[in-house]
Amino acid sequence: MRVIPTLSLLLLGALTVQVYAAETALPDALVAAGEKPVLTLHAEGAQVYECKTDKDGKLAWTFREPIATLVADGKTVGRHSAGPSWEHQDGSIIGGRVQGTAIGATDNDIPWLKLEVVPHRGGKGVLSDVTTVQRINTAGGKLEGACETAGQFRSVAYSADYVFLRKE
Repeated sequence: MRVIPTLSLLLLGALTVQVYAAETALPDALVAAGEKPVLTLHAEGAQVYECKTDKDGKLAWTFREPIATLVADGKTVGRHSAGPSWEHQDGSIIGGRVQGTAIGATDNDIPWLKLEVVPHRGGKGVLSDVTTVQRINTAGGKLEGACETAGQFRSVAYSADYVFLRKE
């Protein structure tokens, strides 16, 4: 008898998630008109910061690079790293340049991004025809403020979804 209520709750939860996702609009700054998704991958990793002197001569945390595992269906399918760049297990590699930003959901979340792909490297594969990358659904990763020792590094855990798009 407990199976039916549990199943009902699971189905209700799934419907709620689908409705919420359908109501969530992509910020205008991230829209890629005339493009369609090729692949969406989840990333789990860290944003790496370095303690450096800022323009005011004070020590502050400065973003250095991301390092993350790209996951699809619970399996590792690639890596995300400095550049920024994305490498798929099929050998295709792309880099990106920021074209648009939108704030994250909380003060601790790195921004959502729209990136233009520059250049394609590596072999032919799923990323070969990608022209735009969107970083959405970010959680964590942000580090701001003063630091004490120049050259010190700190990593902040983050997750995000990366949507890879190509021209229609």
